[in-house]
Amino acid sequence: MDEMTRRDALRRSGVLASALGLPLADAQAADTSLKVVVFGAHPDDPESGCGGLMALYADAGHEVVAMYLTRGEAGIDGTTHDEAARVRTAEAEAACGILGARPVFVGQIDGATELNAAWYATVRALIEEEDPDLVLTQWPVDSHRDHRIAGLLVYDAWEALDRRFSFYYYEVESGGQTQLFAPTHYVDITSVEQRKREANLAHASQNPVGGFYTLHERMHAFRGREVGVRHAEAFLRHSQSAASLE
Repeated sequence: MDEMTRRDALRRSGVLASALGLPLADAQAADTSLKVVVFGAHPDDPESGCGGLMALYADAGHEVVAMYLTRGEAGIDGTTHDEAARVRTAEAEAACGILGARPVFVGQIDGATELNAAWYATVRALIEEEDPDLVLTQWPVDSHRDHRIAGLLVYDAWEALDRRFSFYYYEVESGGQTQLFAPTHYVDITSVEQRKREANLAHASQNPVGGFYTLHERMHAFRGREVGVRHAEAFLRHSQSAASLE
């Protein structure tokens, strides 16, 4: 598929709204199947930041990939890294099953992620192999170092691959983790919010009900109020993204 055809298909997919912040209630299937990659530092980052978007694209017949920088090795107190990785990998796979996504694990270690030439090359190669039309990743101004590193690895891949895919950032626990985030796009996730919730609850080891997902429910409501819907996710498009969705 040539670049212009990809751009046209991405526009027709109708999932992301205009820069004016007017949300779209439904994903309209494009004539051509698209590939969407959501890159996150840990199991639960793609789901908590983009779970609604992921479900909408998958329901519209597009291929959705959740790419995890780590397997959450440091994420369960009192367990070894190997045991935590086993548990959290299974949780991520279950969450992806709910959302209709395919999980990919990059291979770094939770809490000890690295930003160097070798990992730039690895992430670039993984993204190039997927050949996505749209990539979303974590905002690099974030209190969690792993989140910052994830965002910078993907940004480098976007540059190295000649900015060939649309490039957006997403937020997680805004204010506490993601900071200085000013959305350019909103997605009405009201119709799939329950599935997003179920996908996040699949991460049982992370206390989603009493912890991180409660914060995200508040985010959904706040972002929804900004654009006049019940639940919304917010995104920031890189201003030089070559394949604009507007």
